[in-house]
Amino acid sequence: MPIPVTLKPIKPKRISDQVFEQIRELIFRGQLKPGEQLIPERELASALEVSRTTVRDAINKLVVMGLLEQKQGQGTFVREPDDRRQSSIAAAMGLLDATVEDLQEVRMGLECNAAALAAQRAVERDLHFLEKSLDEMQKEVESSRLGTQADLAFHMAISYATKNPVQIQIMKRFYDFLFSGIKTNLLALYREPQNVERILAQHRSIFDAIKAHDSKRAYDAMEAHITFVMNFFRNLNADASP
Repeated sequence: MPIPVTLKPIKPKRISDQVFEQIRELIFRGQLKPGEQLIPERELASALEVSRTTVRDAINKLVVMGLLEQKQGQGTFVREPDDRRQSSIAAAMGLLDATVEDLQEVRMGLECNAAALAAQRAVERDLHFLEKSLDEMQKEVESSRLGTQADLAFHMAISYATKNPVQIQIMKRFYDFLFSGIKTNLLALYREPQNVERILAQHRSIFDAIKAHDSKRAYDAMEAHITFVMNFFRNLNADASP
């Protein structure tokens, strides 16, 4: 006899889930920055043309995820990645005692291919986000800050530009760990002042190749950037060895 199969009715995507995804994307793209306050629920509901209950449900989900935090009497704020509960990937990497070089090797596989695909598929909106992130990186370092969020937003924008949902999902899940990795990189790299302009120039080269829709050049530019970081830490570790 055939085994009975239980089927459940298909439900349309909840409106609160769509609100959740919109706000989450603003955070991942760096349009909502760590420490930044969300506009009040009433204004969000009006802008999105949904009920305040729908907005509240979406915000609560983002709070549970650790992307937002609510401060009594102050409002809702984007949480610093360093303060968030780790993603499953970040937690697993921590348990494995992963090194900076381990992270760069994974990035080499993920991001070189992403840059090549972005060069093929990027549209004007993608280029806008990439250029905006570059401008923010420049302003941050000119103000003697690391520019970690802008750097991460640049790499996330490349993933969005691939138009590959698997690539985008992997990078979203990788987000917190990547933030910590980039911050660690920049803290060490920028101790040598000449590296500030080198890193900015490497990002500009990646952007220029994507804008020119030159896949090979984009792949090579990303590979050169990640290789530079890997070699820097290898040399740093070698110098520190007894």
